[in-house]
Amino acid sequence: MAAEQTERATGRVTRRRVRTRARLLDAAFEVFAAKGFGRVSIEEVCEAAGYSRGAFYSNFDSLDELFFALYRQRADLIAEQVSGALALDGPDLDVPAAVDRVTEVLLLDLDWLLVKTDFLVHAARAPDVAQTLLEHRARLRRAIADRLARARARGLAAPPAVLGDVDSAAHAVVAAYDGVTAQLLLDKDVEGARVWLKQLLTALLTDGGGTPE
Repeated sequence: MAAEQTERATGRVTRRRVRTRARLLDAAFEVFAAKGFGRVSIEEVCEAAGYSRGAFYSNFDSLDELFFALYRQRADLIAEQVSGALALDGPDLDVPAAVDRVTEVLLLDLDWLLVKTDFLVHAARAPDVAQTLLEHRARLRRAIADRLARARARGLAAPPAVLGDVDSAAHAVVAAYDGVTAQLLLDKDVEGARVWLKQLLTALLTDGGGTPE
């Protein structure tokens, strides 16, 4: 009986801690997007989440650790969404439709772009942090390259010859995304960014006219 009570109590504590951690991450996302990493204090995150410093330190050792956890959480979600968007055509690949879906995922959240840019600047000065960003970018490229490789194997689509293989095409896709989001952060024109990104990705992944080569 005592063991069962302990197990139930432990389960409640674990669920509560999961909720606390999730709320801290959500609150941190809002605060980091509004003020920028390096301008935020632990107290501000705690206030936004409605928790004490004790709750913070029971989940994270520092603001840096929280920021890294937040980045990984959001980056993994984006990578999964891109993979899902590319998989919706099944074994075939409708390039224009896939471009539409991927563009909607990548430009869905301006706040995420602000946080991601903060992480990029931070990573540029810290090689150990840069590795986290490189891993995320590699995951995005793999998802794109794998999908293009499957389509090419079925004779459905191939990147323009100037890009070389599917890995090079995936690099080009991520580079196009970087360029469009840099402009978006400055002019805040989400719809314009979607149109431009769709045009770039279609040109990169087809003959430029919206049909696979």
